[in-house]
Amino acid sequence: MDAPADEQPLPGRLGRLTPRQARRVRIVLASVLMAAMAAVLVVRLASRTSVLVVGVYGAALILCGIVIELSRNGRTRLGTWLLGVGLAAALAADWLLLP
Repeated sequence: MDAPADEQPLPGRLGRLTPRQARRVRIVLASVLMAAMAAVLVVRLASRTSVLVVGVYGAALILCGIVIELSRNGRTRLGTWLLGVGLAAALAADWLLLP
């Protein structure tokens, strides 16, 4: 019995992840980054309470949730770009906007 199409590696790409494995990796990565952003939010709120802190890290948490949903629906490349650019923007906003 053959494996479903989404579990078979693409032809000519030996050693690459299958689409299902790629989705799982992105979901796990986004989940870990979501937990990390939540921990940073708690630390930042303990040192300084600000609406801007909640806004920046809240947006990062929402972004991680969006990436998880995109990965579940098979949009792993879009999710990867969105996660990288979005978290870089959140960290840049933390560095530039938050004293």
